[in-house]
Amino acid sequence: MTMIRCLLPWLLLGCLSCSSHAQAPSETGPQPALPAPSQRWIPTVNVAPAVGWPEGTAPTPAPGLRVTAFARGLDHPRWLYVLPNGDVLVAETNAPPKPAEKKGLRTWFMKRTMKKAGAAVPSANRITLLRDADRDGVAEVRDVFLANLMSPFGMSLVDGRLYIANADAIVSVPYRDGQTRSDAMPVKLVDLPGGPLNHHWTKSLLASADGRFLYVGVGSNSNVGENGMGMEVDRAAVLQVEIATGARRVFAGGLRNPVGLAWEPQTGALWTVVNERDELGDALVPDYLTSVREGAFYGWPYSYYGQHVDTRVEPPRPDLVARATAPDYALGAHVAALGLAFHDGAGWPAALQGGAFIGEHGSWNRRDPAGYTLVFVRFAGGRPQGMPVDVLTGFLDADGNARGRPVGVAVDARNGVLLADDVGNVVWRVAPTGGP
Repeated sequence: MTMIRCLLPWLLLGCLSCSSHAQAPSETGPQPALPAPSQRWIPTVNVAPAVGWPEGTAPTPAPGLRVTAFARGLDHPRWLYVLPNGDVLVAETNAPPKPAEKKGLRTWFMKRTMKKAGAAVPSANRITLLRDADRDGVAEVRDVFLANLMSPFGMSLVDGRLYIANADAIVSVPYRDGQTRSDAMPVKLVDLPGGPLNHHWTKSLLASADGRFLYVGVGSNSNVGENGMGMEVDRAAVLQVEIATGARRVFAGGLRNPVGLAWEPQTGALWTVVNERDELGDALVPDYLTSVREGAFYGWPYSYYGQHVDTRVEPPRPDLVARATAPDYALGAHVAALGLAFHDGAGWPAALQGGAFIGEHGSWNRRDPAGYTLVFVRFAGGRPQGMPVDVLTGFLDADGNARGRPVGVAVDARNGVLLADDVGNVVWRVAPTGGP
């Protein structure tokens, strides 16, 4: 009976509707209304089949904006980094091999589901440089900047070296302004939690303003600790790495899968977007946007959204639940928030000035889809305000197929917003109508 229960979720793959904002307003904002958990014998598994963008189609921008394909024909572009001269680095990447992954029918169905969603392609393991020299919103220069990496993700330039967060380590190569490729052998700064399972493999990277530290987002090795907490050492956390020595420590913990990292421009505080746990119902648990306080614990896996206890976790830790910090802003359950970039909004419509752009990759664990959009959250006084605003939609077609899935977000040198789309294999650029 246990085996049947484990397998049924992966046998019952439903169809998605065309809506990309299924969550209710109560699921989002600074004070979401959380329902009671709803654990089902057969968890909901709804996957949008990946089909790509038909010729002549593109996401739909909000009023006052236009969207262009900055670069097409990429290989699973996931993350972006804008260099000081305006060149754009794209991590073309996917999950590394996982030799410790459990074998059997459940794993087979999981891989089948990932393939259907467009997430099972081999990793290109490279960083590509894009340059828009004529400033028309389309990159006419494309070069492989660095190849043969290990599922690269986050990137950060500090004092003439480009640091890259592979799935298992931070490495670096020298960089000079304007170069389009690197022949240097990457030098390892520090190992990162990886190993033969590496469930949440993406490692985002952000440098401190003074160039002393790198901050790394490291996801958990499970949904709620079911692989044992021994597999979670220095995971579900934001790590701080000293560049001079490579020394690393946990800066903040209990963050199931912190992906995008960014500095809030008014306060200088560190913020992240976090993918929360699954299989507690369509409206639980909200993925969220939060400031990251040094030494804070955000609950995972023992509690969610502050001190709401997750009774599935054994043994419980009431001592950790008692000090769990509630996040600042709910983005909605299962939206899979990944990219994060702050933007001053100069020249943009008033509703999109001064806040954070967030790439929502899209849900699988709810009946109606949520996410599949680029949203904007306004900030005032260093704090998020109001409800999320859709900026780019249309990633799901009328039949519930995924034409694209938003991932990394970056602000380019001309105040446009770039969005990596790993199913469409495109980097999109959105900017005000009539703007540069």
